[in-house]
Amino acid sequence: MNAPAVRRRSWLGLLIPALILFGVLVALGTWQIERKAWKEGLISASTERLAAPPTALPPAAAWANLDQANEEYRRVKLSGTFEHDKEALVYAPGSAFRPDVPGVGFWVFTPMRFSDGRVVMVNRGFVPPDRKEAAARAEGQVAGPLEIVGTMRWPDGRSWFSPRDDAAHNLWFTRDPAAIAAAKGVGAVAPFYVEQESPTPPGGCPQPGKLVVHLRNEHLQYAITWYGLALVLVVVFAAWVRSSRRIDPRGPF
Repeated sequence: MNAPAVRRRSWLGLLIPALILFGVLVALGTWQIERKAWKEGLISASTERLAAPPTALPPAAAWANLDQANEEYRRVKLSGTFEHDKEALVYAPGSAFRPDVPGVGFWVFTPMRFSDGRVVMVNRGFVPPDRKEAAARAEGQVAGPLEIVGTMRWPDGRSWFSPRDDAAHNLWFTRDPAAIAAAKGVGAVAPFYVEQESPTPPGGCPQPGKLVVHLRNEHLQYAITWYGLALVLVVVFAAWVRSSRRIDPRGPF
């Protein structure tokens, strides 16, 4: 068997893997373009809703049919009584929507019960590690009916990397109102929760705050990277084929 024949079969044998790799790179680039459009839509919608004045919380009869895509980040007003003895601490490594949060700490999730018995879980705000215990912020445990303004949010999705919640030590790693309510014996709660914006409780803790849209949108750069790698693959493979044909002028067939 002569050397040119080996070379011909060598690059022909890599043609299909090269085509598959090219297809994968182009698909990844296209996926990033789609993600870019999705992210821009999310930023636009959330910015518009967060800038609008608060409206009344949707009635309980409508909760089961609310569409997250249309309702999340809507500012609302609601009145009820906090059940502070059933509050939960959710680990907070930081927030893209709360630039005022100084660092690692906890979100304080507390059930708010309405006069008709319905319950919405409320993220009352941020507490640093040294004030996570309710006794360290007793003045902020406001009793009696209270009207608040907040933003509707939907539960976090749990990933493979999410630590297991530790209900025994009142520590949670996902903002999941149904799971917290079940562990606390609250009963049925709304499928969403509310991020409290105001008022700030006495003593300033927990620290509520207005959400600000600050989402990273680097999908165009990622798309250019994937498309660029696909182009490099084509150029390199074409140069290799050209070099092989120079060695064997009869071509590959």
